[in-house]
Amino acid sequence: MKLRLIFIICFELLGISAKAQQNTFIDSLLQQDTLLNQDVLAHPETYKLQIIYTQINRDSLNIPHFKTYNYRNNPKDYFYPASTVKLPAVVLALQKLNRLHKKGVTKNTALSIDSSYVGQENFLVDTTAFNQIPTIAHFIKQILLVSDNEAFNRLFEFIGQKNINKELWRRGLTDVAILRRLSFNYNALANRHTNAFNFYDGNERLMVHQKAEFNKSQFQFKADSIFQGSGYYKDGVLIKQKMDFSHSNYFALSTQHEFLKRLLFPESYPKKQRFDLNQDDYNFIYKYMSMLPRESDIALYKNDTTYFDGYGKFFLFGVNKQHIPKQIRIFNKVGEAYGYLIDNAYIVDFDMNIEFLLSAVIYVNSDQIFNDNAYDYEAIGFPFLAQLGKVFYDFERKRPKKINPNLMRFKFDYNFKK
Repeated sequence: MKLRLIFIICFELLGISAKAQQNTFIDSLLQQDTLLNQDVLAHPETYKLQIIYTQINRDSLNIPHFKTYNYRNNPKDYFYPASTVKLPAVVLALQKLNRLHKKGVTKNTALSIDSSYVGQENFLVDTTAFNQIPTIAHFIKQILLVSDNEAFNRLFEFIGQKNINKELWRRGLTDVAILRRLSFNYNALANRHTNAFNFYDGNERLMVHQKAEFNKSQFQFKADSIFQGSGYYKDGVLIKQKMDFSHSNYFALSTQHEFLKRLLFPESYPKKQRFDLNQDDYNFIYKYMSMLPRESDIALYKNDTTYFDGYGKFFLFGVNKQHIPKQIRIFNKVGEAYGYLIDNAYIVDFDMNIEFLLSAVIYVNSDQIFNDNAYDYEAIGFPFLAQLGKVFYDFERKRPKKINPNLMRFKFDYNFKK
C-alpha cells in the first residue's frame, strides 16, 4: 500500500514538473529576445498575455506529432474574442451545407435572407460579389480574407445560435460560447432569433426554405473577470462603471488553438471529434485562410494599401506593409476589439521546412475605457505580436528536425482564374 502511495505521489510530481517545464520554456524564450516590449514581459497580468505554442515533428510516414507549451494559459480568464469566433462559423456553415447537399444546395448556391424578427433586415443583394448574388462561399471568402463582420452575421443566422454551440460542445470544445452577431447592437433575446433563408437554382426557382429559428435555451458561459475596465461609452455618453461582457462571445485561447489544430490535422483525431467536412471543404478553407487580399477575386480587396499583406496576419507581419515572402503562408484567424488583439495561426515556410502553431492574446487598453477608440494597438499590440511571431519563427528555423515535413497539402495556386 505504501509503495503504491509513493508511486502515485511520484507520478503526480512528475506531472507537475512536466507542466512547470512547459510553462518555463516559453518564458525563457521570451526573456532571451531583446526586441520584445519589456514592459509587457514585466507585467504580463496587466496585458492579460496568454501564449500557446505547438511544436510539430513528423515521422517517416509524414504523420505529425505535437508537443504543446503554454504561457499563462487560463481558459477561464475572460477576454473578448472579437473576430476569432468567425472561424468556427465558417467550418459549421460548410458542415451544414453538406447536410443539405442531397437537396442540391452547395456553397455556391444563390440565396436570400428574410427579416424574421424585430430589428432584422432582408439581405437580397451582395454588392461585393462579382455578380452581386449572395452565396455562402462569398461570405466565407469575406471572412477569411478581411474578417468581414456582416458576412459573419449571415453565417451566424444560417447556422443558428443553438446549433453553433451544440456542434462545438458535443466535440469536446467546451470553453466557447458564440452568442451574438458582431457590430449590430442586438440584445441577448434578439441574438437568439435567427433569420429565414431561401436557396435558389440557376433559374431562380426556390430549392430550399429554411425557417427562422429561435433558441429556447438561454446559453451562458462560466468565466472569470467578465466585468472589465473602469468605464465605457454608450451612445456618446461615458458610463463610469465596469463593462459587462456576460452576454458577449467567449472563446478561450486554448479552445481556439485546439480548434485550429483539429481543422488543419483532422486525421490526428478520432472521427467523433472531427467536423463533417470533405476534402473540397478543407481545401477551400485552407486556401482562403492563407490567401492575401490582393490575391483574391474580390475587386474591393485588391487595394493593398488598405488591405496590406499583414492586415490579417498579426504574427511576423502585423506592422509591416510590405509584401509577405512567397514561401511563407499563414493559416490563421485574428481578432481586434476593445483593446484585445488575438492571433491563432499555423505558420509555414515551404523553403525552410518550417511549420508550427502559435496562438496569443494581448490586452492594450491603458485608460481602461471601452468604446473610446483609444487603444494601444499601434504603439504596443501590433509590434508585440509581430515580434512574438519572429521569436518562434527564428526558434523553429534553428531547431533541428530528424525528418523534414512534406507540406504539399498546404500548397495552393493563388492565381485567380475565372
